[in-house]
Parts: sequence; C-alpha cells; structure tokens
Amino acid sequence: MAKLSPSLKALVHAPFARPGPAPAPTIIRDVYQSIARDAADRKLGTRPWLAISTAATFTLNSPDSLPVLHDVASGARDQDERSRTRAAELMREVGLKCISFNGIPRTINCLNAFYAALPESVASTLETRPSRTPTTGNLGDISARGRQLWDSIYAPFEDRLVEKLALAHPDLPVHILNSHYGPLLSDPAAVERGSLASTGRVLTSMVAIACLRAQTGVGPQVLSHVFGLRKAYEDGTYKADEPAESEDNVAWLAGDEGLKWILNTVDRIAQALGGSNFAQGTRESKL
Repeated sequence: MAKLSPSLKALVHAPFARPGPAPAPTIIRDVYQSIARDAADRKLGTRPWLAISTAATFTLNSPDSLPVLHDVASGARDQDERSRTRAAELMREVGLKCISFNGIPRTINCLNAFYAALPESVASTLETRPSRTPTTGNLGDISARGRQLWDSIYAPFEDRLVEKLALAHPDLPVHILNSHYGPLLSDPAAVERGSLASTGRVLTSMVAIACLRAQTGVGPQVLSHVFGLRKAYEDGTYKADEPAESEDNVAWLAGDEGLKWILNTVDRIAQALGGSNFAQGTRESKL
C-alpha cells in the first residue's frame, strides 16, 4: 500500500481538527467522588450516578477518565473483585448504548482504552459471550422489544413520530427501530436477570439524556428523553427492570428535582472535561 505523504499525515492530525481524545484532568476524581457522595446522600445507590457519569464521559471522549470513574464506583481495593467486575460490566454496557447517540468511533476508542486500563483480576472475569447476535429465531423478539421501548418513550406520539421520520427518509425509522431501539437500546433477552450490566428502562433513558446533554446542540432530543424518563415511571415500565430501582427513587428521578440533578451532574462532568467537543467552534484549514 502506498504511504501517505507527510503533509497529508500532518493535515489528518492537525491540532485544529482536534484528532485526539480529551485528557483526564487532575480534578476528575474529585468530580466523580462528589457526584457519588451526592447520589448517596439522596439514597440513589451506585447505578444511576455511574450510568450518567459513564455516558457523559464516553460522549466527551475522555478514555483516560474511565478507569478513574471505575475506581470511584467500585471503591478500588475496598471492594471485592466481583463488585469491581459488576461496575465494569455496567460501564461497558452503557458505553455500548452510547453508540446510538454518539456514533461508533467514540465507543470503540473508549471501550478499548477502558479494557486495557482494567486490572487483570477484573478484565479476566468480564463476560466474553455476545448477547445481541441476531438469528432467524430471534428477529421477531428484537423487533418487538425495540417497538415496545420506542412506544414507552414517545407515547402518545409514537406513531406520529415514525411517520414524520419516514417523510425525512423512508428508511430513517426503519434503521432507528431495527438497528438501535431493538438490538441495542433494549436489553437483550440473554442478559442475566439481576445482572448489573442490565441498564433497563430507567437507566437507558438516563444514558440518553446524559449523552445528548453532553453533546450540546440537540435540545429537542434532550427534551424528548427527559419526557421518556418520566414516562418510564408513569406507565410502570420501570417495574420490569432487573435489578430494579426503588419506586421512590424512580419517582424522584422522573420528577423535576431528579431531572435537574441528572442535567446538572452531566454539566459538572462536561465542565471538568472542557465542554462538548462535538464539531463546535470555527475551524481554519491550514492548507
């Protein structure tokens, strides 16, 4: 294969194109620890704050911050290896679901870096079997799960929204439902019941809010998933989550105070990591 010229390589890696990930700032551990304490004071447990912190960190493309987050979430050496593995599994699952909101590249880079940074005692115990492989026997189930999640988030406008998306491009709702909501955003049937890796209905909406808030520039979508989280409580779909959050916690998270807490938590992480790096600002080509 022909080599690239030095000038082309330099253009690919030009500083104005921001080709590298966001570094982990020295304050990031303090930020995560403060968020964890805040969640504990509200009796929320680890899962909600870890899910939104992971989603925001993936969105803001800071792979080096992920092992710091894992240490804070698992208590590092203060917890047994199983607890540390479960925290890592949840972070991986959240990172995978970030694909639907951020695209594939950031998830690839962050998941690779996160795995490489994990201690061998944790990395060696992570699940290695895929849970989302489509087969001729499970396509109907995948489609049904996707439509169920879609309807829960967007009711009572679920059908009208599909029609609107189809006007923009006839395959847009087809792709969204059958490539994202079905096989990715809805938990696969193979997920172990009671596994910390299962995000369920509530945490999936929280991940969506966190990703979109951290991106900036997509306020209508943030609002849609804010309503989506509220509907998870109102329609009772949160009760099927395993492991389930308590009714009091879900009611609070879906209320005004809880939703403000989610948005403010994401904003704290974004501020620490330098803000959104999704194609913002003015670029000058150095041709």
